[in-house]
Amino acid sequence: MKEQIIARHWLAIIAPKAAPAIATSTVLILARIWNANGAEHSTGNAVLMTALSLAAAAAGVCASIGRAGDPVIAGTAFAASGGLALAGVAGYADSPSLPLLLWVLATAVAYGLAARYWRDDRRTRVAYERHVSDRREEHAHIERVEALRAGAQIEVARTGAAYAEQLAQALMTRAVLPGFNVKAVEAAGLPGLPSISTGKEH
Repeated sequence: MKEQIIARHWLAIIAPKAAPAIATSTVLILARIWNANGAEHSTGNAVLMTALSLAAAAAGVCASIGRAGDPVIAGTAFAASGGLALAGVAGYADSPSLPLLLWVLATAVAYGLAARYWRDDRRTRVAYERHVSDRREEHAHIERVEALRAGAQIEVARTGAAYAEQLAQALMTRAVLPGFNVKAVEAAGLPGLPSISTGKEH
C-alpha cells in the first residue's frame, strides 16, 4: 500500500513535466504515419494543414486581445496552431530531418511556456501554504494564551477558596476562645460566623 502511494506521488510529479514532450512526440509520430500513407508532397494536405494552423493562430490572437481575453483559450489555440504546423510539415516532407528539427523547437517552446505556468502555480501554492501555516500558528498562539489565562483564573479561584476556608477555620477556632467579640468581627466587614454554643443555654 505504501509503495502504491509513493508510486502515485512520483507519477503525479513526473506526468506534468513529461506532458509537453509526449504531446509533441505524438504529433510527430502521427504526422510521419500520415506521411507514409500518402501525405508526402500532397499539396492539398499541405494547404489544409496550413489553413487550419492559420485559423488556430487567428483564434489565439482574438482570444488574447481585449478585456475579455482569456489566456487559457489563447494558449490552447496557439498550441493547436503550432501542432498543426508541425504535423503539416512532418506529413509533407520526405526527409525526417526537418520534422525532427521542428519537433525539437516545438518541444523547447512548449517547455518554455509550461515553465512559466509551473512557476506561477508553484508561487501560488507556496503562498497558500505559508498563509495556512501563519493561520495555524496564530490559532495555536491564541489557544496557548487562552489556556494560560484560564489556568491563571482557576489558580486564583482555588487560592481564594483556600484562603477563605483557612480564614473561616481560623475565625471559628478563635471564636471558642474567651474574650472573642463576634460582633466586632462582623462590624469590620468580615463574613458572619455560625453560632457556636460554648456552654449551656440559660
